Amino acid sequence: MTEETPGFDEKPDVPSGANSDDVEPKAAATPSTEEAAAPAGDVQQTAALTAQLDQVRTALSERTADLQRLQAEYQNYRRRVERDRVQVKEVAVAGLLSELLPVLDDVGRAREHGELVGGFKSVAESLETVVAKLGLHQFGKEGEPFDPTIHEALMHSYAPDVTETTCVAILQPGYRIGERTIRPARVAVAEPQPGATPAAAKEEKADDEESGGTEEV
Repeated sequence: MTEETPGFDEKPDVPSGANSDDVEPKAAATPSTEEAAAPAGDVQQTAALTAQLDQVRTALSERTADLQRLQAEYQNYRRRVERDRVQVKEVAVAGLLSELLPVLDDVGRAREHGELVGGFKSVAESLETVVAKLGLHQFGKEGEPFDPTIHEALMHSYAPDVTETTCVAILQPGYRIGERTIRPARVAVAEPQPGATPAAAKEEKADDEESGGTEEV
């Protein structure tokens, strides 16, 4: 009968040349339940982060649109303020210059009569320079076609040498500031004589007759 030594368990046979560490229970190589569940947890976390990122992007787009809208409103406000400021300035300047028009009329009449001399001439020229810098321009010339938007007809007559309603005399010059007319030019107008042949047509007819007579010769 073989006797067993107490306190020692039988070990599996280990091949020659192999370490005892190489022999491990196969159960140790099997992953635990927590390790198997780890990838599923990572997927959920990634999905949650993606959803948060989408929310942040949506909020950023909304805030960007709000900022762009505010900028556009501010630019429109600035343009309105600038336009109103210019209009107020033009109205104020026009009101001031309108009060000076009678003085400019007196200066013009004095110049026509040769009375613009000495110190009065210097003051008048300085006044005209100042109003010109403020944008005041005089208009209205003899011989120009009558335009009811800028001319005011005070006298009317007929003339055989005009082909359309024409300003034949400037009774009072007109004034404008930029495109704003602050006083129309007051003029005397002449219309073509009813039934009369305009002078230009007469000259053309005379030239034709003269040319015809030369060809006959």
